Amino acid sequence: MKTIYFTEKAPKAIGPYSQAVEANGMLFISGQVPIDPSTGKLIEGDIKEQTEQVMKNIGAILEAAGYSYSNVIKSTCLLSDMNNFAAMNEVYGKYYPTDSPARAAYGVVKLPLGALIEIETIAAK
Repeated sequence: MKTIYFTEKAPKAIGPYSQAVEANGMLFISGQVPIDPSTGKLIEGDIKEQTEQVMKNIGAILEAAGYSYSNVIKSTCLLSDMNNFAAMNEVYGKYYPTDSPARAAYGVVKLPLGALIEIETIAAK
């Protein structure tokens, strides 16, 4: 059995996918790009600002499903430019000051809407 989660505090899906799906005590959050949920538009800004927006979007989805950042067990970060890795890491690390989740980070050619970053997340209770 699976449960689909949606919150207005995070961007609406821009394709045929759910914001998050929970199954067997695990929450799978679709890749989040730095869209401001109040406008539905990609935010302007550098990698730090865009990472901050992505993490806020992830936080809103976690909360809507009854999870928190402390429940996150795995993140996958996609960067349009690996030169932004250190700056992204600085912002990302604020959300996981201890017991950080497992993580992978990849440089990719292009992200949806021209975003600099996309992060997908898995959490468990």
